Amino acid sequence: MKRNIKDKPLLGGLRPVIDSVKPEINSGRYPVKRILGDLVRIEATVVLDGHDFLSCDLLYKHRKSKSWTRIPMVPAKQGKDCWEAFFKAGLIGEYLYTVEASLDRFGTWRSELEKKYLAKQDVSVELQEGEILLREALKRIAPRERSVIKNLLGTLADRRVPVSKKVRTAIKPEFLKLIARYPDTARSVRYGRELRITVDREAAAFSAWYEFFPRSSSKKPGVHGTFKDAEGLLPYVAELGFDVVYLPPIHPIGFAFRKGKNNSLEPSPEDPGSPWGIGASSGGHKAIHPELGTMQDFSRFLRRAESLGLEVALDIAFQCSPDHPYVKSHPEWFRQRPDGTIQYAENPPKKYQDIYPFYFETEQWPELWDELKDIVLFWVRQGVKIFRVDNPHTKPVLFWEWLIREVKTAHPEVLFLSEAFTRPSMMYLLAKAGFTQSYTYFTWRNTPAEFKKYLEELTQTEVAEYYKPNFWPNTPDILPIHLQTGGRPAFLARVALASTLSSTYGIYGPAYEHCIADPYKEGGEEYADAEKYEIKTWDLNAKHSIRDFISKLNRIRKKNPALRRNQSIRFHPVDNDKIVCFSKQTPDLSNIVLVVVNLDFAKTQSGTFELPLSHFGIDSNEAYVMTDLLARFSTDIKGPRRRIRLNPAINPVAIFRIEK
Repeated sequence: MKRNIKDKPLLGGLRPVIDSVKPEINSGRYPVKRILGDLVRIEATVVLDGHDFLSCDLLYKHRKSKSWTRIPMVPAKQGKDCWEAFFKAGLIGEYLYTVEASLDRFGTWRSELEKKYLAKQDVSVELQEGEILLREALKRIAPRERSVIKNLLGTLADRRVPVSKKVRTAIKPEFLKLIARYPDTARSVRYGRELRITVDREAAAFSAWYEFFPRSSSKKPGVHGTFKDAEGLLPYVAELGFDVVYLPPIHPIGFAFRKGKNNSLEPSPEDPGSPWGIGASSGGHKAIHPELGTMQDFSRFLRRAESLGLEVALDIAFQCSPDHPYVKSHPEWFRQRPDGTIQYAENPPKKYQDIYPFYFETEQWPELWDELKDIVLFWVRQGVKIFRVDNPHTKPVLFWEWLIREVKTAHPEVLFLSEAFTRPSMMYLLAKAGFTQSYTYFTWRNTPAEFKKYLEELTQTEVAEYYKPNFWPNTPDILPIHLQTGGRPAFLARVALASTLSSTYGIYGPAYEHCIADPYKEGGEEYADAEKYEIKTWDLNAKHSIRDFISKLNRIRKKNPALRRNQSIRFHPVDNDKIVCFSKQTPDLSNIVLVVVNLDFAKTQSGTFELPLSHFGIDSNEAYVMTDLLARFSTDIKGPRRRIRLNPAINPVAIFRIEK
């Protein structure tokens, strides 16, 4: 409420109270998130004493706009005192919005006039009051529309016009609508803060990621791949139907304390080291590993990806090897231990002597922050618009909030994926601070009840306003137990779940489509002979690959708009807890997709599921069509119940499109 307390006459006349505005995250501390083209719904609870009418307006503008757009709010279906308005997010970047409320004096007068007239009471004074209100409104109304009000004034002032006609004319809806567009804001009340919305491009909500190591792209065993070799994998990734190619760090790798195979502390001279041990004499975060090629080679790789409809995402890992140039040029950016050594990364009992974390408590933090921001902007200038950020939960949240806002203010098209497998509160806080997408706990959800609980948390609570999940069934660091033990059916089922439960998902390949399932040690979740520490050679045409199945999934995703968003997800009861069944639909019900998955990777499971036909806009007695999108056949059926049998040895997944 932007009023001066000394302005007593005005303050005393401020009657509306804006109790709340939604969406609002942490009292406006963080922005909500939307996608370009979304219809944004703003809701406000506004309370007014007495029986006068209210006028509520939504005010919004893009951050770059100088003026506010004002839209009248209307009563919402939720009940009294609740108002709503919609606007289309037509530009990427940041929008501001707030709500303003005032007395609707004309609406109140119009209602009272009609009531008294119908009660056959004298309304002569009311008509005089109406003339006063209309003359005040004339000062606010645009000149081109004033003639309408002048004609009404003439009717009210003309003694020859019968009272009945004056009343019928005054209560016409067009007058109310016109005056509502020009509210009297002299005694209006504005919500105490301006709230924010971050609007991202479509890829923020709908995309399929494919991760591979460019150094493993050579066709010659044991030979370090180059960007020219990696270009050869791009058509393969495009044929699989992915949208984003994610590359682990492409920078020079340090030699000091370099890791050997299987994370060994005793590497051989041939071991290439971990790409996350960034920095050598040839450069740091703004350089390319010499064995991968040159900056020109990378630019060519980007152009080739773009020609195939692919975007390239780079890994941002803010850490250094002991050989990184920063260690010598800026020792103050690292934590010095009492014995004079630099603190390396640890996760007891694990030690990462090949990695020096940045010390964010340094007194030179402004210089450190600026340099880290410039790393991101350097790669943006090269043409990279998507970044996967390694372990952001080990750096200050305030730093990320600052960096992401700085980058997106200049480049609103840039997207950030948070790789933070950590506590829920930290994962959510990072999303609030600005991360576009986030890794999730999907990898460790295994039963229908677990999927339902987790997806409802992500899509039907406040979390959905700021947290956009990216589901990964595996990563170079994570080979979950169900993939180790479930065989090919597990790989089919988990990628189907990832790609349909979430509108954004990714896999680490070619390990995934090759169904690589050997753990480093029993009970652990690390790959044996992990690609993080050695160069692989992949046969992309291997007969055991599930590449065709993944390609089908991505085609289904692109052809069915229901799978482009998460908010409509709905789980359906099945009389077998080894089967999960859920659906997604577009708001207009023009596209409805049903997914059924057998979670028992060893045995055939059968079950009956029940569909909420009325929710799909289908009458219980009406026939409808279920088209199996994987098997490509259709069936006309009636009724909500359907029996299904899924043999994991053949296909543990069924995906249907439901149509009238």
